[in-house]
Amino acid sequence: MRTSSTSSSPAWLGILFAALWASASVATKFGVESAHPLWLATIRFLIAGSGMLLFAYVVKKNNPLPKGVEWQRLTIFALLNTTIYLGLFVLAMKEVSAGIGSLSTATNPLFISLMSAIWLRRPLRWQEGAGITLGLAGVCVATYPLLGDAHTTVRGLLIMLGSMLSISAATVYYAHFEWRLPPLVINGWQVFLGGILLLPITLSMAEFRPEQFGTTFWGAVFWLVVPVSVIALQLWFYLVRQDAVRASLWLFLCPIFGFAYSALLMGEPITGFTVAGTALVLAGLWLGRR
Repeated sequence: MRTSSTSSSPAWLGILFAALWASASVATKFGVESAHPLWLATIRFLIAGSGMLLFAYVVKKNNPLPKGVEWQRLTIFALLNTTIYLGLFVLAMKEVSAGIGSLSTATNPLFISLMSAIWLRRPLRWQEGAGITLGLAGVCVATYPLLGDAHTTVRGLLIMLGSMLSISAATVYYAHFEWRLPPLVINGWQVFLGGILLLPITLSMAEFRPEQFGTTFWGAVFWLVVPVSVIALQLWFYLVRQDAVRASLWLFLCPIFGFAYSALLMGEPITGFTVAGTALVLAGLWLGRR
């Protein structure tokens, strides 16, 4: 089992991570407006993964290749953390507002507590159970006014729930092992393998039409690849290795950034339900971390 470092990280790294991570929902929303969500996800994964692996092995040159059981662990991690999580996430963003996407992402620590209790067969503490309840209630409250104006659908929320469960399982799985590989190599391989695993699904489910890959699509891909897949994930791996509990606390900022982006860039409404729902999610996160 991995152990957390006791050293602390500069606050600006956590704030930068939250700001970049929250932007993924808006960038995805722009991307899926012009192309099929699965093409957006697949192209993003293959480009981001290839770029990180080229940097790790061609530019830096001294990084090790995975060996033996590491390939199996990377493939399972890629399946949970990239193929299923982000594959479902982009599908959900076709039917869910960008703000709700960011708010849902912030509930990850609560689902991680639930997954770790199931995986490690430990009792779920009442604070964690109450936190999960508050978090889900908060998402429902924030979503309620959006269900009637086509910003969000129930099906989209259910798909989003599946994606949250998958990334939570991936986080518990990742923390279960002592990784020999550096974060850049782990991230590069898991994103690339995730794209490879998603490609057959995309080819079978999404029609390929060249005209859909316009400026908006490639702008969304660029943002999702560089600031989100590369910079934000590298920051996340760094923060988790420093202190996993403190790292999860930076997710508190994601809904705030997310709703700000969605209002400014997408024109999505911020109502009293939005504020109340976000407050419930943050209260659930605070209680769960107790």
